[in-house]
Amino acid sequence: MMGSKSDDLPLEQRLSDASTIPNKTKADLLKTINPSRKTLSSREAKLILGVLDECINQIEIASLLRTLLNCPEAFLPSLGEEVVRALKEHQRLEEKYQAMVLDGSEQKEQLSKSAKAVQDSFRNIVRLLRATPTAREVLKGIEANTGGEIISQKLRDGLCELREVVLERLLTTPAEERELREMMLEVSLRHSANQELIDSLDKEVATAIKAKDTEISMLNNEVHQLRRSLHQMENGLEEFVVRTQQDAEKQSQSDKKTSEGKRARLQQEANQLRAQLNNVIAANRERELELRKKKYKEETEIENLIQKYDAEMGEKQTELEEMTRMHEKDKTELKELEELFAVMDLEYSQIMEERREAQEKREQQEKEREMQSQAATIIQAHWRGFCVRKAKKASAKPKKGKKGKGKKGK
Repeated sequence: MMGSKSDDLPLEQRLSDASTIPNKTKADLLKTINPSRKTLSSREAKLILGVLDECINQIEIASLLRTLLNCPEAFLPSLGEEVVRALKEHQRLEEKYQAMVLDGSEQKEQLSKSAKAVQDSFRNIVRLLRATPTAREVLKGIEANTGGEIISQKLRDGLCELREVVLERLLTTPAEERELREMMLEVSLRHSANQELIDSLDKEVATAIKAKDTEISMLNNEVHQLRRSLHQMENGLEEFVVRTQQDAEKQSQSDKKTSEGKRARLQQEANQLRAQLNNVIAANRERELELRKKKYKEETEIENLIQKYDAEMGEKQTELEEMTRMHEKDKTELKELEELFAVMDLEYSQIMEERREAQEKREQQEKEREMQSQAATIIQAHWRGFCVRKAKKASAKPKKGKKGKGKKGK
């Protein structure tokens, strides 16, 4: 009933009624929405926000862990050797755990131990990255590659949005929250009034559309009438076309008589050209006959040359085969002679070696003989000298008693 009463009112009155709802300025709305406090004062609020920050940090590291594990050596200059060593150890533990899961034959206790080792390794990596000053800058420069990393990145973005909401709720005082609820109630009332106004306007638009449809129907009737008049005009146009065709037929007969004279003249010219063409064809046929004879003669000569060439090539091929056979025979004999030469060369080498040894032996014996001869000559010279000295000594001091004996003996 309220809707029907408001429909009867004019549009300006309904807009003024909607504007009577209490309305705040833009500054008041921003003041209500934005909390007055900028920092957290209570310890519990700080702990809640710290838990969210820690969760976001761990989600960020988990989302980029696969990229870090793919090539840990690349981050050695920026993260340090200890972090790279922990990444490699985590990759080893993760591969071991995945192998145990795929195998399925391991006990649950070993599987739980392996899972706990992976968790402890991840906590150790988080601790080391938190202690590394350059870790945050390095993680900001890494982009997610795989689908799992992108999902983790979306989860991190959702947690960041949740942190903003929680921070806003923690910074909002109870009085501000009451003002916010009052503002939401005011907005709801304004929305209801606006919706009621929109419904009434929709009804007016429907009425206007109905009136417009009626107007369009009237215009359609006028269009039908115009079409009927156009049809009558088309009938008159058909009569005009028939008259025009008759006039065109008369003109065509006149043009036909003119074209028959022109056709006779063109036919005479065509006959002359046909006679010239026949003469040219006859001359070309004679020329073609001569060329055919010449071609036949040349083909015969070429055939004879080919036969002669085939015969000569056959003889050459026979000679080549004979020479090839003789060459193979010569190669066989050459191979046998080479083998014989190798044997004889070996024997010759042995004989020359024996001759060389015999020559060296003879030369050695000759050298020994010369040395012996020289030694004998030296010994003989020394002996003769000794005998001469002894004879001189004996002749220099002769004994008196023996002097006659010596002469007698002589």
